[in-house]
Amino acid sequence: MSNNTYDAIIVGAGHNGLVAAIHLASKGWKVAVVEGADEPGGSVKTREVTLPGFRHDLFATNLSLFAGSPFFAAYKDKLIAHGLGLVTAEDCFASAFADDTWLGVSKDAAVTAKRIAQVSPRDAERWRAMLAEFASDAPHLFALLGVPMPSWAAARVVWNMSRAKGISWIGDLLRLLLSSPREFLDAQFESEKLKAMMAVWGMHLDFAPDVAGGALFPYLESMADQSFGMAFGRGGADTIISAMVACLKGVGGELLLGRAVETIEQADGRASSVRLAGGERLTAKRAVIANLDPRLVFGKLVAKDERRAAFDAKVARFRSGPGTMMIHLALSGLPDWKAGAELQRFAYVHLAPGYQVMSTAYADAMSGLLPREPVLVVGQPTAIDPSRAPTGKHVLWVQVRVLPSSIRGDAAGTIAARHWDEAKEPYADRVVALIERYAPGLSDKVLGRAVMSPLDLERENPNLIGGDSLSGSHHLDQNFLFRPVFGWSRYATPVKGLYMVGASTWPGGGLNAGSGFMLAKMLAGAP
Repeated sequence: MSNNTYDAIIVGAGHNGLVAAIHLASKGWKVAVVEGADEPGGSVKTREVTLPGFRHDLFATNLSLFAGSPFFAAYKDKLIAHGLGLVTAEDCFASAFADDTWLGVSKDAAVTAKRIAQVSPRDAERWRAMLAEFASDAPHLFALLGVPMPSWAAARVVWNMSRAKGISWIGDLLRLLLSSPREFLDAQFESEKLKAMMAVWGMHLDFAPDVAGGALFPYLESMADQSFGMAFGRGGADTIISAMVACLKGVGGELLLGRAVETIEQADGRASSVRLAGGERLTAKRAVIANLDPRLVFGKLVAKDERRAAFDAKVARFRSGPGTMMIHLALSGLPDWKAGAELQRFAYVHLAPGYQVMSTAYADAMSGLLPREPVLVVGQPTAIDPSRAPTGKHVLWVQVRVLPSSIRGDAAGTIAARHWDEAKEPYADRVVALIERYAPGLSDKVLGRAVMSPLDLERENPNLIGGDSLSGSHHLDQNFLFRPVFGWSRYATPVKGLYMVGASTWPGGGLNAGSGFMLAKMLAGAP
């Protein structure tokens, strides 16, 4: 066998590509992961982008989905042996409000319920009941999210659900899957603050309060964080990447960095090799797995074929979600939250005080406008893991949700720039000013700042088209059986031997390790 011949070649060293490679290599396949960038990780990277000694997660930071994934359960011991370290946030997320109050979820359910009771005793009781229901419902829900869609395994999960929970419960689940955040939360709770605290999780994807199909994530994230806490990487989110790279090499897999793939070649209608920039060819005997947005695979890497025209047209229409901006701050101290010093303990502080703010920001972004008041996820990782900054210092991870990929105007009328390279610093100033409304004096604590616009996100990771950090809208027409294309949601493509994984495929965005592990198990034919 030539040194350039492999059983499987994985294009893209994001976490799902590494997951697939590890499992296949563990089952005896000769595997190579080829990555155009000089470092692996995709959207999971940690760098000192402000000042030396301050480690910032560039994009993803919350590792809860990874820590709860079937892949982690299967490879936990090996990953820990290769250096993976996790820390758990006991105080998970909170929302600060314009009246200088806050509401948040801590892992201690009694503490959370006591906070909710202060705004609504009835809601506190409903929260406790929902949490009790989640304890019995969660195994079924996560089982459904952990099988290919569609599949006999999915059918068995639904059958087991009906046996264990009853047809009425299946109906309630379907209603949840189809509901908007507002519809679901209004039916459950009376406090506007509690509803805002939960609804903002929809904005982590592209679900404004009134977008159908957006109720599931606020429900799952709220209940899961309440039940298990939030997981973060010790020293940075890249702990999972460095551990997976070491694990891959330990089972005989190869990682080729700085080796951009120019073409996925075919022989007799089957994906047979990849040609790299510079002309080198790597042969794949059994599979080529693209951990890429399908628009990159079939728009750039695979030759056009009239027999595939209908599929290619659907892929070309695959729709990005709104853009995202990342602002990384090196600080002399944590923000002084007006609502109370207790907020300094939380992993996330959301600044999205109600349905109206979220809906307006979303409408602005989808119209091409810079939102007057964006939705902010203010991450305080050094409150959980002090090792990411020099002693006594901190980093702030600010994610600006739902921005336009291309700027047509400014809802506030103060930023004239229409290109992100010119608009990003003035808009970051707006974001910092918004945080200061809730935490006065923040600017005086800033030691260093790095701003990444939606355009910068795409430059760093070409999968994030338009700065969409989730590689494709998760609205109902692009989720479940429709992700990325109806009829091709099980990772195969019309090109034999060519498969796709990643956030553009089921079960979608987030560090869930789902698509890579499910495909690898299907190909290896073993658990």
